[in-house]
Amino acid sequence: MTGREMDRQLPAEAAAAAIGDLETADLPKPQVAQQKEPDSFRMQMPQGNPLLLSYTLQELLARDTVQVEIIPEKKGLFLKHVEYEVSSLRFKSSVYRRYNDFVVFHEILLQKFPYRMVPALPPKRMLGADREFIETRRRALKRFINLVARHPPFSEDVVLKLFLSFSGSDVQNKLKESVQCVGDEFMICKLATRAKDFLPADIQAQFAASRELIRNIYNSFYKLRDRAERIASRAIDNAADLLIFGKELSALGSDTTPLPSWATMNNSTWGTLKQALKGLSVEFALLADKAAQQGKQEENDVVEKLNLFLDLLQSYKDLCERHEKGVLHKHQRALHKYSMMKKQMMSATVQNREPESVEQLESRIVEVTTWQSTLQNDMTCFSEILLFQQENAIQTMELRNYFSLYCLHQETQLIHVYLPLTSHILGAFVNSQIQGHKEMSKVWNELKPKLSCLFAGPNNMPTPPRSPQESNVFSH
Repeated sequence: MTGREMDRQLPAEAAAAAIGDLETADLPKPQVAQQKEPDSFRMQMPQGNPLLLSYTLQELLARDTVQVEIIPEKKGLFLKHVEYEVSSLRFKSSVYRRYNDFVVFHEILLQKFPYRMVPALPPKRMLGADREFIETRRRALKRFINLVARHPPFSEDVVLKLFLSFSGSDVQNKLKESVQCVGDEFMICKLATRAKDFLPADIQAQFAASRELIRNIYNSFYKLRDRAERIASRAIDNAADLLIFGKELSALGSDTTPLPSWATMNNSTWGTLKQALKGLSVEFALLADKAAQQGKQEENDVVEKLNLFLDLLQSYKDLCERHEKGVLHKHQRALHKYSMMKKQMMSATVQNREPESVEQLESRIVEVTTWQSTLQNDMTCFSEILLFQQENAIQTMELRNYFSLYCLHQETQLIHVYLPLTSHILGAFVNSQIQGHKEMSKVWNELKPKLSCLFAGPNNMPTPPRSPQESNVFSH
């Protein structure tokens, strides 16, 4: 993946104008007539088959490119904190954000889009964050915001635009205000109550198979990322070793310790060698620089892209867990509660069918009987209301379950849209290796002629070093 490809930008589409309060998963069944906000505030229905995504990887990458850089100066009177400059190519904006701003933004995304892949944030370190931790977190925040900015539903939501473009002093309150009186995606999507109609009959089997496949892909990419990190780290370590190697040769050539005449026997070999060794540090410093460039390039173009894809895969795994532990669990609890209420009503009905009172006592309990009858009727009406509410809650949970599966189906497609990123990663790795070895080979070849004075032959005449092939011939 080249920088030019990542920096392509599609025309910005209108962000969804849904503004209001976040609501929980226990919300009632959404009806158009029940919504307080005007119909234009609701998420519009996609054209064609709404279940199918028609995006390509290039289209997703072109939605936006967001840079996250650390501002050198730390602010705060007592507790210093790190501040980030977040720049969006799409919105042509540059704003300052703290880690806690990312946290509030992340929480709102989870509340508003509980059935979508919301990437996780890097952990917050309370005390003594060193430079390496801060840089690692900056990279993770950059991956997070780019995945969010390129996600189809997120990219058209007003919350993202606020986070990337609002330059006021209190972005957290602004984010919270922007979602007041608006429900989650289930409440504002016109397709919510019809999601079941678009799902394949074997959606549960497909979901299980997709989840297993993506789990296997994640495990393999996790190992690839670890190996890529080791390769890039070895290149950087190799650069450090080459630099030290050249410095030691230079130190040897710069040694000013007097050489006794009885040891040299009027032979100037050592002086000649010292002069040659002293000048080799320049070439080894250049070799070290080439190796370091290769390691850094592989960190940025290979390791970071593997981390980006792993973040996406992990968010899918988290979404699957939310689906099972959230919607399905609440649905089961609602069914259990409904069953218990039914049993209690049936038990009360049976208990009321007792034998009639003795005739001679009827006159004394007429008022009590009338009161009991009225109370029983009220209790029956109240129980029926509770049952109706519980039935409505169960129906809502069933609709949420189908909508959750609907979103999962789309998120699974999104994972597969990102799969061609593998070829970009491998291409970057191969190109880095070719370019790195080519540039280092050029420096080694330029260094070789400078070693001729180090190999003295008969009568102190310089003899160039043998190639590996020549050495093999003379060794037999």
